[in-house]
Amino acid sequence: MLADRQDAYGHMVLDYLVGEAGQEVDERDDGYVATSGGPAAYFAPFGEWPRYQREGLRYVRGRVLDVGCGAGRAALHLQDRGHEVVGIDVSPLAVEVCRRRGVKDARVLSIAQVSSKLGVFDTVLMYGNNFGLFGSFRRARWLLRRFHGITSTDARIVAESRDPYQTDAPEHLAYHKRNRRRGRMGGQIRLRVRYRAYKTPWFDYLLVSHDEMQVILGGTGWRVRRFIAPEGSAYVAVIEKERL
Repeated sequence: MLADRQDAYGHMVLDYLVGEAGQEVDERDDGYVATSGGPAAYFAPFGEWPRYQREGLRYVRGRVLDVGCGAGRAALHLQDRGHEVVGIDVSPLAVEVCRRRGVKDARVLSIAQVSSKLGVFDTVLMYGNNFGLFGSFRRARWLLRRFHGITSTDARIVAESRDPYQTDAPEHLAYHKRNRRRGRMGGQIRLRVRYRAYKTPWFDYLLVSHDEMQVILGGTGWRVRRFIAPEGSAYVAVIEKERL
């Protein structure tokens, strides 16, 4: 759980909820900084989502674990569709925002703390590029096996990611090379999020191509059923359990 001074994202979405404008800054460990699209996207109604995200939700079924639930946009939409949803996030203030907005079951919990104590799920949702929360190749495979154990026989993971290699920006290409020299995946980003006087600890966030995702899944009991056509480098993968 993040301490209050570390909860940059949570402070931003809480401010937005009460009518105060603000902007988060993503700081990479090579010094590169960028702003996000702004907090409005975390509150956007379903009809304003990108097409590939809307299409991805067609594959959600049953009881849902919303990993990195943020301000609750996906959880709220799925609740309205009749799903039981458990939303988890490391940001206490984001979870507070979810609860204020009507998410019925939102918990302060990291992806690494997911266990059978939460019950059995039919879908694991990882929107907002939250396949990235796996962090690294090795950690992804460990967590995928854990997800396998807490999901039903025909469960799915519906995950959003971004192909980091669809760029010609010199600073990003150099970062990919730097990562590989250090034994990391090219799109394994080390970053922290800043907002006003708040900043998160440094953490790893994993962006992958289609091919890399399939390699990560190999031997974990999961396989890609389909990739939903991207808009730019972003895409959604529908991942299913392998048939034994």
